[in-house]
Amino acid sequence: MVFEQIPFYIYGIIFAILLLVVLLRMRISRRRRRLSDANPRKISIRDIDQMTDGSEFEQYLFRFVSGLGYKEVHKTTSSRDFGADLVFTDSQGKRTVVQAKRYSQSHPVGLSAVQEVYSSMRYYEAERAVVLTSGRYTEACRILAGVNGVLLLDRNDLIELIECYKSKQWEDAAAILEDEPEARTERWSGKHR
Repeated sequence: MVFEQIPFYIYGIIFAILLLVVLLRMRISRRRRRLSDANPRKISIRDIDQMTDGSEFEQYLFRFVSGLGYKEVHKTTSSRDFGADLVFTDSQGKRTVVQAKRYSQSHPVGLSAVQEVYSSMRYYEAERAVVLTSGRYTEACRILAGVNGVLLLDRNDLIELIECYKSKQWEDAAAILEDEPEARTERWSGKHR
């Protein structure tokens, strides 16, 4: 018989491969469930880095901001968000628009994020604008945000927000979200540099 001619260790290798496939599928399934739940208490910066698209990050931030107890938290529609992914009213009663950017550290957020969220303020009748990324910003983006009063929160801020949330320091997390933007005074001089 054919099975009797196959050495015993081959069966062990086949069994190990099948077991590995089953374990990997279970791990992937568990991760997908955690991400689909978008529970801020369960998601880490590593999970955010592994999200497949921006909408997962936006859903996570929606749950995060809602979990902090803010009023009137809305996730905008993906197709017509007018430059804001989230809209909420902060603890001072100021409507805030948020542009969420799930970017890698090697791909910095540029000017368009600030332009979009700043222009969305008028549509959503907001007093504050925030860009929140899992990455970093270009220097031009920082200058434009500072000149226009847009708060930029980068990867380090996001990690701090996550840590505050998980340790139930909600006031500290809110303080980060409601921080004043870095003021910049650079202006166009009319000269080429």
